[in-house]
Amino acid sequence: MSHQTGPAFPHPGQASAIRKIPFHRPSIGPAEREAVMEVLDSRWLTTGQKSVAFEEAVRDRVGSAHAVAVNSATAALHLILEALGIHSGDEVIVPTYTFAACGEVCRYLNARPRLADVDPVTFDLTAETIEPQLRPETKAIMVVHYGGRLANMEPILELARSRGLAVIEDAAHALPCSRSGRAAGTWGTAGALSFYATKTVTTGEGGMVITDSAEIADRARLMRLHGMSRDAWKRYSGGGSWYYEIEDAGFKYNLTDLAAAIGLVQLDRAEAMRAERERVAQRYGRAIEAAGIGALVELPSAPGPDEVHAWHLYPLRLNLDRVRPTRAETIDRLAEAGIGTSVHFIPLHLHPYYRRTYDYAPADLPVAAREYEREISMPIYPDLTDGDVDYVVERLAAILRPR
Repeated sequence: MSHQTGPAFPHPGQASAIRKIPFHRPSIGPAEREAVMEVLDSRWLTTGQKSVAFEEAVRDRVGSAHAVAVNSATAALHLILEALGIHSGDEVIVPTYTFAACGEVCRYLNARPRLADVDPVTFDLTAETIEPQLRPETKAIMVVHYGGRLANMEPILELARSRGLAVIEDAAHALPCSRSGRAAGTWGTAGALSFYATKTVTTGEGGMVITDSAEIADRARLMRLHGMSRDAWKRYSGGGSWYYEIEDAGFKYNLTDLAAAIGLVQLDRAEAMRAERERVAQRYGRAIEAAGIGALVELPSAPGPDEVHAWHLYPLRLNLDRVRPTRAETIDRLAEAGIGTSVHFIPLHLHPYYRRTYDYAPADLPVAAREYEREISMPIYPDLTDGDVDYVVERLAAILRPR
């Protein structure tokens, strides 16, 4: 698949007809439709053989010993924490610069998410930002691989080993993503993948626990479906048994075969789609330079030679000391031009719940608070053409003015 349209770039002040460019558009084709129809024709729609096949395909792809399919990355994170025995009075280090799920899964277990600041370039946790937040109650560290690039794991793992802490990887942005051939989600104790509608590999809704720990995987399999000793598809299929036992009070977190069938096709296409996202990212960089606005914005950091970047996000940052429109005004004017954008993320410590519950103030985690104020996530997905990227940059250049 190729969306090259030639080397031409927009010129500052150039105007073109308004296009409609959404923030995200999933890459879905005939193979996904065929896979869904196969499941519909089978008359078995919930967790079954397709879900098992998807688990096996993900396990083989990332190189983990176990993969457990669930209905979201939130569910995966919750099951990992539960399997680790996290409970009331425990604390989990969580980056403030992340989505709601990372903190809320700790609260599901009555544990405290102890928020930590992030690196100003990568938006990731580092050993240096984690260490000041460690307490005697700390039981685990949750690392988020922001935007599709692997965090610097070695120092974090060394710190965790010195304190006897588990390391959980939120790899929701990071498939396929690796460093030195080692996939995101396989560095720590366990990892969580997301297959939400906007992710690099999608099933609409879905997630996966990946781990080398048989104990974590077995516990996740039990608890993902009501704590029952037998999966529903085994009980109701022709060769199954009607008998089951409830081993524990579990959850309703299983993945459907309809979703898994889409996931199997998407996983086969994962590297091709990643390459297209990388093309879009590179086009942004060249177009921004050609438009003469490189001094007004900060581009996302590029991967190193041993890294594979999933490019889930393209987080552009305004140099607010050099540019006149505010971030909010820039987003509004891009929307008027038909361009969808987003912000990743509003730091957790700025939200009312965390301010009310834990008495956080913006200055407590200053890097995240500062970087949030200037970040805009630009459209990036496989079906975005070079011409689309050029249009986005053309409109951005028409909005941004130096102070």
